[in-house]
Amino acid sequence: MTAPDGRRILYLRFDLPPEPDPELLERLRRLLQDFTPRVEMIEPDRAVLDLTGALTFWQRDARSITELAQLRALAYFGLRSSAGVAANRMLAAMACALTPPGRRTVIDDSPAATDAFLQPRPVRELPGVGASTARTLASYGLHTVGDLAAVPPLTVQRLLGARAGRILHERARGHDTAGVDPRPATASISAERRFARDELDPAAHRRALLDLADDLGTRLRDTGQIAQGVTCTVRYADLSDTRRSRTLPEATFHSTLLARTAYALYASLGLQRARVRSIALRADSLRPADRATRQLALDSGDDKALAIEAVADRARARYGRRVLYPAALAVRSRTPTEGGV
Repeated sequence: MTAPDGRRILYLRFDLPPEPDPELLERLRRLLQDFTPRVEMIEPDRAVLDLTGALTFWQRDARSITELAQLRALAYFGLRSSAGVAANRMLAAMACALTPPGRRTVIDDSPAATDAFLQPRPVRELPGVGASTARTLASYGLHTVGDLAAVPPLTVQRLLGARAGRILHERARGHDTAGVDPRPATASISAERRFARDELDPAAHRRALLDLADDLGTRLRDTGQIAQGVTCTVRYADLSDTRRSRTLPEATFHSTLLARTAYALYASLGLQRARVRSIALRADSLRPADRATRQLALDSGDDKALAIEAVADRARARYGRRVLYPAALAVRSRTPTEGGV
């Protein structure tokens, strides 16, 4: 049986080293393009492939192509990967998130298989459901994706707003129209903080976010670039992870503003005693700094922080990058790892 539109989407998450070589990422992209030209690389460790047209060419089903792609990545580059295959991008990504390295989860392309996978899942696993939305839905007895799908669309819109309610109700029914964009991803830089042990303390998580924002801001200013968005990825002890992104009101290279956004993204996860293995922060959609604009700030504290930042940059340029850093990082144990393109 085939999906209504015949699509088969493969979502891969690779177990990359802390500082992946850009050449390795390019070689990995070329390997995946051997299977289908419709490959979208999602930095730093993920890829989405549209296998729809490749099934006839390879004379294989989606599971077989996925197994072959994983085997080649392991044989050529030593990279293990988790894989999810489904009729659309959202379902494939959700399946991949639940799959350990070296394994694959394939959702058969039938409505019954989609419902069997999706309906028992906690509603917080749906893309776009943050901690606040999950609490709102739970207060009305909507704990699973199946609960949400069973509610009339107009009721969900009254609870969450017209646009958000409509989108989430469609997702709860397994509908997703997002495609695979094979164009090169916009430039980004990233940094990751891996804890020595699974970390429960929210204060340690916030220190890591501050450290990452300080590192990214310094690198952006050194290279004369600004970021239009920020992405925060939290990986847990069971190797699952959660990713949140936000577009900045104004592109920036200031560590203070990057840290403020990182804190907001972290807060949106609503973590409660989560065992966190690592936190990564990525500055997205980079462009030259001479295209930056800055509105007049109403809070003089921002101007003071930015003035201190400029002084710290001059000191770091002369004496080294770690000569000055925020006081909250005085207890830090190690520097973040760098990555990105």
